[in-house]
Amino acid sequence: MFYYLSGTVGHLAPNLAVIDCGGVGYACRTTSYTLSALQVGQKAKLYTHLNVREDAMELYGFATENERSCFQMLIGVSGVGPKAALSILSASTPEALATAIITGNEKALMVAQGIGKKIAQRVILELKDKLAKGQLPAAEESYGGTGVTVIPQDKTSEASAALAVLGYSPAEITAALKGLDLEKLTLEEIVRQALRKMVK
Repeated sequence: MFYYLSGTVGHLAPNLAVIDCGGVGYACRTTSYTLSALQVGQKAKLYTHLNVREDAMELYGFATENERSCFQMLIGVSGVGPKAALSILSASTPEALATAIITGNEKALMVAQGIGKKIAQRVILELKDKLAKGQLPAAEESYGGTGVTVIPQDKTSEASAALAVLGYSPAEITAALKGLDLEKLTLEEIVRQALRKMVK
């Protein structure tokens, strides 16, 4: 329904940003990372997700499309609701989250408030499984189109898989990784620098 909201920041509170668009204040549930980029009275643009339940409609807003994509990916995991997804994204950047999923680092997810071992394991298991089955964008193409994906072990393949988790195509990933020092950079740094190139 809403792709993004562009207006003036009217109010900030924990996990909440109100964006004034033409005199109407839209309350957006959000993460600490997005809140840190906002200032009352300043212009802002939030990429949104509308969550509709039987008893409520809630709007979620994010400073980047990557963060919104991660949120939508997380709430697709069984047992992970919007509150848990916000908690994970408040404790982890999109690139760190993608890296944790690909490398199976459940402890990186458990630093989020309210996220225990079972939820962390479920997030990793289900999202790795979706990547393997080609249910995340272009995952099959990324690994030879065989339809069976073994989670990669070298940094280049892991970085490619992490970017695929975030929804990028093989062509976009190849272009973003070109020119990066893949030997010296850590996996998370590779993903971070690739993301910077793709949003320019």
